[in-house]
Amino acid sequence: MTRSSPLLALPGAVEADGIDAGVAAHYGDPFREQKALLAGEGFVDLSHRDVVRVSGPDRLGWLHSLTTQQLECLAPHTAVTTLVLSPHGRVEHAMSGYDDGESFWAHVEPGAAPALVGWLDSMRFMMRVEVADVSAEWAAVAHSATAVELVRRTGLADGASGTPCGVWAFEALRIARGEARFGQDTDQRTIPNEVGWIGSAVHLEKGCYRGQETVARVYTLGRPPRRLVLLHLDGSVDQLPASGDSVELDGRQVGFVGSAARHFELGPVALAVVKRNVPVDAQLLAGGVAAAQEVLVDPEVGLHVRARL
Repeated sequence: MTRSSPLLALPGAVEADGIDAGVAAHYGDPFREQKALLAGEGFVDLSHRDVVRVSGPDRLGWLHSLTTQQLECLAPHTAVTTLVLSPHGRVEHAMSGYDDGESFWAHVEPGAAPALVGWLDSMRFMMRVEVADVSAEWAAVAHSATAVELVRRTGLADGASGTPCGVWAFEALRIARGEARFGQDTDQRTIPNEVGWIGSAVHLEKGCYRGQETVARVYTLGRPPRRLVLLHLDGSVDQLPASGDSVELDGRQVGFVGSAARHFELGPVALAVVKRNVPVDAQLLAGGVAAAQEVLVDPEVGLHVRARL
């Protein structure tokens, strides 16, 4: 269900479409908005994202045991991203947020909360935790290119201060940083090693969790089957490739496009997932647009720890 933000009433607001419908794509000047975010002078309405709250005295230890991140001793208001993996190590859920000392608050992709809450509820057993989808009452707002906080929806319009910036600006900066977005730059086969989530969303020194064997094996023995790349697209082409478009090398498909945007300095860029054995200097076609690669995930990652005989 798409929620229409009251901030769409701000001057110049143009609504986004697709997965980001319900909030502003931009307020008239996406490049200026990117610069404002980088300078810490802007805010981004992310109220289309779902919000999940986990409360109860056992919440952090319980989430620690189920997900990929070190959460047991998480300090209050420390931003964190964590994943739920399948038994085979594939990413099923991704959530970002913080603990406020009483509850763990997470924002997730639009429409993702019901499935996540349902799965977490099924894993409660005798733990003293409560899980709730609070998307109707709480909303996410970014106050810089990276910092996101959760606020009550009733104060969303009153609490916004600074330069309003749309999701186009927010996404362009994310893509330029090489940060994958769950569901946009991933598919049902994605493992964390392929998209650069080792370290940022996966803690390698914590205890067991579902899917850990796959993550550890690929990390120690090397060579994930695919790798995330930043594509620098041909700027003479008017259109950007769409999410899901094929990435081709010499007429054969070698991957798929995730997110694409126009960056104020880099020009048109995109994230894509390609087969590990695609040469890092190969010129590619992304949705029919010529593209050069910038390596984000080393195709030989993990190979350095192989035993030398």
